Amino acid sequence: MTGPRLRLLLVDDHPVVRAGLRALLSSHEGLDVVAEAASGEQALELVETTRPDVVLMDLRLGAGMDGAQSTEAIMARPDPPRVVVLTTYDTDADILRAVEAGAAGYLLKDSDPQVLLDAVWAASRGETVLNPDVAQRLYRRIREPRVDLSARETEIVRLVADGLSNRAIAKQLFVTEATVKSHLVHVFSKLGVDSRTAAVAAARERGLLR
Repeated sequence: MTGPRLRLLLVDDHPVVRAGLRALLSSHEGLDVVAEAASGEQALELVETTRPDVVLMDLRLGAGMDGAQSTEAIMARPDPPRVVVLTTYDTDADILRAVEAGAAGYLLKDSDPQVLLDAVWAASRGETVLNPDVAQRLYRRIREPRVDLSARETEIVRLVADGLSNRAIAKQLFVTEATVKSHLVHVFSKLGVDSRTAAVAAARERGLLR
């Protein structure tokens, strides 16, 4: 007895990734990959013409719309498909943007194939599917107060990430070394860290650095 078949749209700017996903998904009973898109704009067109049930969406799509923007546009349409983000990016900022855009799921590309297959079916049933690590980080981010660094603090952390010493940063910004240290003390306090390395890691995790 044949059950309902799910229509899938793959959105990724890498042809090799799309080919791998197509091979995996098409080999399973009840799943039909009806189209592939290499950009957010193309995804919107194909959602309209192919009417998929579930869209697997990468976050970074080269020039033009990114995955979060495309997801938001898709979800704004009447009777939209479910969108599951499948990406290598897992910063807090990326996760929040995708969830706020209306994504029904957020998985990482190193997920087990069976996890992806289960997620596609779960999303089609109206369930929310999150990679366990992503779910934990999202929950923690919601509970934690938002951290905002000033423009100068962000600039200094970016220079620290580039490997510059306090003295080199001071020289580049035309300030004293004491001023740089003062800014870093404020950064450490805001991010809840106690070292330059930890500050860079925390800033990246929170999406404060690109």
